[in-house]
Amino acid sequence: MVFWKRKRDSESTSSPSPDENVDASRSDEAADQEAKSSWWRRALNRTNEWLHTDIRDLWKSEGQLVDDEFLSELYAILVKTDMGNSMATKIKDSIHSQYRGRRIEMSDTLRIVREEIGEALKSKQAPLSFAESGPTVILVVGVNGSGKTTSIAKLAHRLTRGGNRVLLGAGDTFRAAAVEQLTIWSQRIGCEIVKGDPGVDPGTVAYRAVQKAVSESYDVCILDTAGRLQTQNNLMQELEKIKRVISKQIPDAPHEVLLVLDATAGQNAISQAKGFSQAAGCTGIVLAKLDGSAKGGVIVPIAEQFGLPVKFVGLGEKLDDLADFQPDEFVKALFD
Repeated sequence: MVFWKRKRDSESTSSPSPDENVDASRSDEAADQEAKSSWWRRALNRTNEWLHTDIRDLWKSEGQLVDDEFLSELYAILVKTDMGNSMATKIKDSIHSQYRGRRIEMSDTLRIVREEIGEALKSKQAPLSFAESGPTVILVVGVNGSGKTTSIAKLAHRLTRGGNRVLLGAGDTFRAAAVEQLTIWSQRIGCEIVKGDPGVDPGTVAYRAVQKAVSESYDVCILDTAGRLQTQNNLMQELEKIKRVISKQIPDAPHEVLLVLDATAGQNAISQAKGFSQAAGCTGIVLAKLDGSAKGGVIVPIAEQFGLPVKFVGLGEKLDDLADFQPDEFVKALFD
């Protein structure tokens, strides 16, 4: 008894005051915000440097006359970041309407760019959807080499750290390396995995995984899928089949269909988004390898053309290298 009394007395005398707690909380929030901003700056460093180098070249002196030549050159620079013709045109038209025949500073140009892109991305944002009851089923699709398997591991790690019991389904059975890789990740994360023999029907793995998730009360079931089959048509039919198999056990599942896109793929990522959206009914984007791309602007046309929110972005190979997509931080890092 004396020991515990002394321990409580010691804790009481050493506990911080309310003001100190508030200061510490503010300090933690500031540090967290700085860490997030730093993360985005690293992720978009290459795009930022490229964009600023090209835009600075437009300013031969203080102020730049907004004429057809200037607008044409600015348009070409914006398109090079893969933000798409539509957004580049919106920005060009906005500058034209506000400054036509007058001089514009570089800071004003960047402000307009930030405003146009920020508004477009914010309108498409949506958080990760969870089931109202029972396990949440997340179907993950994407081409081989896009970072799909690693992104699944990062998402599983994130959800596990959030207190969820996560089950993985290794549905990319046509690629033995994918099953092996996901198994290794599951061991590192400490979550269970359902897998089948090489070449087994992916729908069978999906069925067994969802069945286990229901019977053993898992919170989340994340299913990997094939990234390539003999033909594109076969691949899309397989995805549709997996969705049917899942919905037979949980009528409103999958609750999310996340498309993993490689940021370095540029315009090819847009064609991938089109194909997978039609077959799998994608609900959101995971943009992987953002740190390796000089064309981070590809987020913009994907969100615009397909109405798909970018839910997560990946930077690096570590399990913690997955972040919520934040339009404000994205625009700030890209154009500051």
